[in-house]
Amino acid sequence: MREFLNTGEVAEYLRLKERTIYELVRTKQIPCSRVTGKLLFPRRLIDLWVTRQTEFAGPDLHPAPPVAAGSHDPLLEWALRESGSELALLAGGSEDGLKRLVANKAVIAGIHLLDPASGEYNRPAIQALGGLADVVLVEWAKREQGLVVARGNPRGIESPADLGRKGTRVLRRQEGAGAQVLLRHLLAEAKLRLEDLSGPPQPALTETDIASAILDGKADAGIAVRAVAERHKLGFVPLRWERFDLAMRRRDYFEPPAQKLLGFARTPRFAEKAQTLGGYDLSAAGTVNYNA
Repeated sequence: MREFLNTGEVAEYLRLKERTIYELVRTKQIPCSRVTGKLLFPRRLIDLWVTRQTEFAGPDLHPAPPVAAGSHDPLLEWALRESGSELALLAGGSEDGLKRLVANKAVIAGIHLLDPASGEYNRPAIQALGGLADVVLVEWAKREQGLVVARGNPRGIESPADLGRKGTRVLRRQEGAGAQVLLRHLLAEAKLRLEDLSGPPQPALTETDIASAILDGKADAGIAVRAVAERHKLGFVPLRWERFDLAMRRRDYFEPPAQKLLGFARTPRFAEKAQTLGGYDLSAAGTVNYNA
């Protein structure tokens, strides 16, 4: 169907009489445009208008606020500003982002949640959470995760096992953050528990907070991506590559905010920024990794 409908077409579309449409126009109750004296009705606005007339509507019928929630990622943070997507960043961790997506409080959730049992990223978390029957996972990038340490690595930290040394202060992330899930998994492999390690009691809410705490001498190590260590000229102990996906509903995938962001991610400027930041692999960026 065409993007703009005339009076007869919108009457047929809504199963109303044309005189009813003219009355709705006269009383300014229905969205329309007047071009050289002719009435035109944008179908997208008509659909939204019909939704708003619904006497009972669950949260799925209302558009989500223009928010990109979930995990903090330096490349995503930059791209949201530069792409013209008009999406605000609300970085509260991967699980928080998924919950906001389910509650229709975000358009996009950036996630990197490892399922230790299968070794798979993100899809198991989507399926376990429920309430996202129409979600798609679009690959943003693969990122190199590791331990951020002071410049020159004065404590000689080479692996997660070294975090158990007496006096080593480890900065945690908030529960539900993808980095926290990974850290717990790696420590378990080294037969350590996060609760047994020393470190600041207050968790870091973003990877930038990790770098700031190490620069200020408040912690000796924390888990974050290479890009954070590079930006702040800190040491970095590489651990593994992970897949960072953007979770969104199918309806939002086709809307301008997501399309502007994903379109920008295909530009040479985006690729150059990823290379400058360091620790990104864009070879599969844009791939749909899951379609519910």
